[in-house]
Amino acid sequence: MYDWAGSVFSTTVITVFLGPYLTTMAEAAAGPEGRIELFAGWSVDPTSVYPYATSLSVLLQLVLLPVVGALADYTGRKRELMGVFAYLGAFATMGLYFADGPLVCAALFVLANTAFGGSFVVYNSFLPDIAGPAERDAVSSRGWAMGYLGGALLLTLNLVLYLFHGAFGVTAEHAVRICMVSAGVWWALFALIPLARLRNPARPPATEESGAARPRGAGVLAGGFAQLWQTLKGLRAYPRTLLFLLAYIAFNDGIQTVIGFAAVFADQALGLGQEVQIGTILMVQFVAFGGALLLGAIARRLGTKRTILASLVVWLVVVSAAPLLQAGSVPQFVVLAFFIAIVLGGTQALSRSLFSHLIPRGKEAEYFGLYEISDKGSAFLGSLTLGIALDVTGGDYRTAILSLALFFVIGFAALLAVNIPAAIRAAGNEVPERV
Repeated sequence: MYDWAGSVFSTTVITVFLGPYLTTMAEAAAGPEGRIELFAGWSVDPTSVYPYATSLSVLLQLVLLPVVGALADYTGRKRELMGVFAYLGAFATMGLYFADGPLVCAALFVLANTAFGGSFVVYNSFLPDIAGPAERDAVSSRGWAMGYLGGALLLTLNLVLYLFHGAFGVTAEHAVRICMVSAGVWWALFALIPLARLRNPARPPATEESGAARPRGAGVLAGGFAQLWQTLKGLRAYPRTLLFLLAYIAFNDGIQTVIGFAAVFADQALGLGQEVQIGTILMVQFVAFGGALLLGAIARRLGTKRTILASLVVWLVVVSAAPLLQAGSVPQFVVLAFFIAIVLGGTQALSRSLFSHLIPRGKEAEYFGLYEISDKGSAFLGSLTLGIALDVTGGDYRTAILSLALFFVIGFAALLAVNIPAAIRAAGNEVPERV
């Protein structure tokens, strides 16, 4: 249910509305030379404001999310921390309705996206507590599927409002702001269900060996940093888990950048209207619902690692084919989006469940704090790379998008090198029949 609640932020705000909206707002605020000043005389191309805002939000997550995970394990108050970040993100999303300039809009997005990542750190760490080793692929896939279904339902309502905004007595720009605030309201309302039903799991006894021992006299925040330091030092004892984490960060940076900038690519490179963008993304949500379940079923037959590797090949083909799309061609864009939808949810759901096997017991939130750095619409290196490419090429999305292929190649190679059964055994966990 938290996938259902929170995924609308990724779908409605990140994937569809915010990128074009913020880019248009930045272009309108640009100076005579066609650039917008951020601060201290630093000016950038308006098309790069959104990529840079995304990069800043993830840079903050690089610092904060591992600490959030450590605090969750240190205090044992997973549910409370999840609620704090969920509502911080939801209210920041609602605030986008009132943003009166590109920098204010970008700042609210940075806050909302950072809180979004923080809430999912804690949420993901519940997976090993509620599902056994043989159940996690299925449970994780159903969670992702529910997220796409919820995102599709709200996006359907938003599509009606945007396409027929005149009949509702609002302008197109006002309709976009209503759509974004609706995501914050949905997120806040449905988050009540998991927060009411989830319970903080009992923690294993604190020991020096596990790194979970509390420093005497330390405050909660200091204890969280101390436990994070123990986790980072202890990660050296699990080199295969570390390699998987690096592989995931690489290929998921590519995935999240594709998701986050698909609408802007359609707008800037292909000249497709927002009606086409929203309709295509809506199709993606419904197809991804089935795709997440389909890849979960395939993983039960072929193994989780092989299924993820196959999906990365599809992602590489998609990124390589994107610059070849003809401007204004709706069918080509829809076909490419269909292939994205098939592997979208499954790649991420299976990565989440596979990683849960590689975590030492009692360290779930801490390790998912490291994992979440590049998850759920948060792409640091990908968006930074794309932003630099756009700045250098003067906003040429066709050339810039090719830079993302490298992330899938590196992720594939690193994941291929991970001995998953050995990594699971090293973490002290049971090895499922197929991984």
